[in-house]
Amino acid sequence: MTLSFPVFSAGMVLSLSLIMAIGPQNAHVLRMGLQRQHLWLTVAICALADIVLIALGVLGLAQLGGLSDKLQGALIGAGVLFLLVYGWQAFQRFRAPAQRTPDGQPLAPPPTSRKQAVLSALAFSWLNPHAWLDTAVLIGTASLAYGSASKVFGLGAVTGSVVWFIGLGSAAFWLGRRLNSLHIWRVLDGLVALMMWGTALWLLWSLRG
Repeated sequence: MTLSFPVFSAGMVLSLSLIMAIGPQNAHVLRMGLQRQHLWLTVAICALADIVLIALGVLGLAQLGGLSDKLQGALIGAGVLFLLVYGWQAFQRFRAPAQRTPDGQPLAPPPTSRKQAVLSALAFSWLNPHAWLDTAVLIGTASLAYGSASKVFGLGAVTGSVVWFIGLGSAAFWLGRRLNSLHIWRVLDGLVALMMWGTALWLLWSLRG
């Protein structure tokens, strides 16, 4: 495999352009950073999950012509259920009264185990239909334009994803060390709830077609 910088850059730019929007996965990374719980484990799992999806798209789905209608419908249905449930959980956290320690400091959120952190990161990565449709199908289809250099395009896309998650994790780590505020957590939870429900409704609407 000969490394072509223009092809590599094209894959990297496309990957970054798809992933930079603040979606459920990115919001989850930010929340883990604010809570200072398993942030880098979450970053690693999200990056690895993206690498798997990109590889699947470049090496498989593109040649198969994308997802079948039944598989796509099942994926969207599972994603909608996940988004509705998580949105409700975020809304419940948003509605919860502020809790503080006796000395007035924000009360730390309940601890999350490593297993819970891994499962949550995988759920946000693989139960999100956008991750499959945009990352796997779109990047996989775009790679076909580069013929024998499609793997170089995929390598660029993988690099873009890894760079993004490391940058997002670093920003979340920086914010988590400086922002220990219940108000910030509640605002983020409110935005996450709206985002989850909005995405779920959009996905349900897309099934009409």
